[in-house]
Amino acid sequence: MQLIGYLDSPFVRRVAITMQFLDIEYQHRELSIFRDFDEFRTINPMVKVPTLVLDDGKVLGDSTLIIDYLESYIAGRSLMPADRKGYVQALQHIGTALVAMEKVAQLVYETSQRPESLQHGLWINRLEQQLEGAAGLMESAVSSSANAVNQWLLGDELTQADISIAVAWRFMMFTQRVNLPPGNYPALVAFSARAEALPEFVACPLHA
Repeated sequence: MQLIGYLDSPFVRRVAITMQFLDIEYQHRELSIFRDFDEFRTINPMVKVPTLVLDDGKVLGDSTLIIDYLESYIAGRSLMPADRKGYVQALQHIGTALVAMEKVAQLVYETSQRPESLQHGLWINRLEQQLEGAAGLMESAVSSSANAVNQWLLGDELTQADISIAVAWRFMMFTQRVNLPPGNYPALVAFSARAEALPEFVACPLHA
């Protein structure tokens, strides 16, 4: 299998880290949707990251769908809680993290790909408000878990919710366009540091 895309995409990194936890072997191929557009298009006409090319040549896109396939048909085990209550909670946390990733990406595209004279100030402000809302929800979730003396968000076992929130926060702090003072999110800062120290995260670094 080939996982295509740079790890500076949180969606790519989320899949890569998940594959590390699931002990799935894969080849990582770094192609950019901007610099390598034409080459990427020959693999996936939608030019979307992440793209997963299966051994039989079939192509999958979208991080959540890719992870679902990997858990269901490759690893045979899931990083989601087995009980309904935990599963729903994990879905809530993952949804928040995915919104945060999406809003940061939209901010980057609006401010780096569009000429300054054409940038939409009201839209940028709305994205920043949405991102701040997502960050607040993540901080509250991590803080509540820590107060309950849980090792991770939903107990002592790391789940996809932990991966997604940790990846989202690292991406937010990595992106210069995001103006969220880390001091306002102490629980997230501590949570991120602990997650990023795990070997599965270290194997999929996000750095300048």
